[in-house]
Amino acid sequence: MKGIVFSCAVVCTAFLGLSAQGQTKKNDKVRLITLDPGHFHAALVQKTMLSDIEPDVYVYAPKGEDVQSHLDKINAYNHRAADPTHWKELVYTGDDFFNKMIAEKRGNVVVMAGNNQKKTEYIKRSIDAGFNVLGDKPMAIDNQHFEMLKSAFTDAAKKKLVLYDIMTERYEITNALQREFAGIPEVFGQLKKGTPQHPGVEMESVHYFYKSVSGSVLSRPAWFFDVKQQGEGLQDVGVHLVDLTQWECFPEKIINYKKDIKFNSAKRWASDVTLSQFNAITKLNGFPAFLEKNVVKDTILKVYANGSVNYQLFGTNVKLTAKWAYSAVAGGDSQYSVLHGTKADLYVRQGATEKYIPALYIEPLNESAAYEKLLVEKLKVIQDKYPGVELKKQAKGWEVIIPEKYKDGHEAHFGRVTEKYLDYLRKGDMPKWEVPNMIAKYYTTTTALALAKGRK
Repeated sequence: MKGIVFSCAVVCTAFLGLSAQGQTKKNDKVRLITLDPGHFHAALVQKTMLSDIEPDVYVYAPKGEDVQSHLDKINAYNHRAADPTHWKELVYTGDDFFNKMIAEKRGNVVVMAGNNQKKTEYIKRSIDAGFNVLGDKPMAIDNQHFEMLKSAFTDAAKKKLVLYDIMTERYEITNALQREFAGIPEVFGQLKKGTPQHPGVEMESVHYFYKSVSGSVLSRPAWFFDVKQQGEGLQDVGVHLVDLTQWECFPEKIINYKKDIKFNSAKRWASDVTLSQFNAITKLNGFPAFLEKNVVKDTILKVYANGSVNYQLFGTNVKLTAKWAYSAVAGGDSQYSVLHGTKADLYVRQGATEKYIPALYIEPLNESAAYEKLLVEKLKVIQDKYPGVELKKQAKGWEVIIPEKYKDGHEAHFGRVTEKYLDYLRKGDMPKWEVPNMIAKYYTTTTALALAKGRK
């Protein structure tokens, strides 16, 4: 069913006067609000039904194609042949959509995935109004918004609300297993400190403007190509890389961003998008006026979608790079990462050799019969948690053979993040490291931007 427009006059009086807080008691269900869904990630939160969530979802947005695209995706989930969902989207559209949401308080969890220019402000004001927030990355795209986000976390703690960002890459099995093997000293040793030239941690993510989502070619809004609205590459998808570095290399360790992070260098550069490519992605006919300042020779749009940062976390040198291109020659969005240990290097590769599917490799610095015996023995620790995982000998070490049942794909990870969020919501708390490490994460990305622009 497609969403319907509602107003105060037609909403059942049972919903009037609901407190945004107090809806997460043990036997209560969560009532979702979707705010201005301009990014397909908002729909992916609802790709599967979760028992803790009411099927009625309230949508507040300005009129336009962004909200209609979101509703079309939900409608497709509701009507798919296999395991259809049964969401009922109750929609309000108008220029006063945000104030309307605050005034009506129809739900208790606000999902935000869209234009990032005002997202941090919406997060802060939603927290102030008593809503919990599940926000897509990035929750802050520059220094000014970082300060606002810090304030939102402080207010959330005071109000006992849960503010959390959607970190799907923690649920990619190769990343999870890379973390597990890095935590076995007999296999990995200790993480090397490295140098700025030869970091202990290296990660690179490559994304594409033109791609398919949920079986259909994705149409992106024009504002996606304006970095003032979307954010630059490292401040957007680079959030995942910073999060993985913290989560894999220093699990459950609280980061004090003021003393535990030091910067070596950062840079940014543009991706070229031709007029025909832009039209294919947006379904428009020409660049809108707000992008003209970034257009050269009338046909090339310069999008600062690429960035890298070289920094130290707890004294370990880290290099992270985020890149965007028009479309993949083969495969899709991809990620490369390596953790350098004193006994072995742990690689995640996703190239032609891997048929563009992420694969994990263990490459010991000094291969020996004794090391192999230890590795086989310690594999049992992994298998206790991930039954079926095996090792396959390679020229430089071993490939970790991962059963298909663990390869559920990027889109499925949104449901798993939401389940984790609901668990935090029920408990009324998160692990002590989550909030300070989210703050450290956005400090890293936003400070890297300032450094790349020569402003730090």
